[in-house]
Amino acid sequence: MKACLLALVLVTEAWAGTPSDTRQQQLIHLLKHDCGSCHGLTLQGGLGPALLAEAIADKADAFLLTTILNGRKGTAMPPWRDFISPAEAQWLVSYLRHHQN
Repeated sequence: MKACLLALVLVTEAWAGTPSDTRQQQLIHLLKHDCGSCHGLTLQGGLGPALLAEAIADKADAFLLTTILNGRKGTAMPPWRDFISPAEAQWLVSYLRHHQN
């Protein structure tokens, strides 16, 4: 029983915390390559809308998180919830808002 509780705590912490440096690099790669395939390699738009800070400034975090995790029905935007956690999606939103070059 104790082992199950410890495993649950470790999984929950990994799912809810700030991504590690290695995972952050993986998320940036995903953003540039997977997201970039539709949103443009420089995220200035393509099949999907631009993801530059000024383009998403009027979008609430909740809207962006829902879009990332659940996709958008009737569009080419797929759900990413099977590949990234809610905390990782939040990190991506913050990266898009504040850390793009």
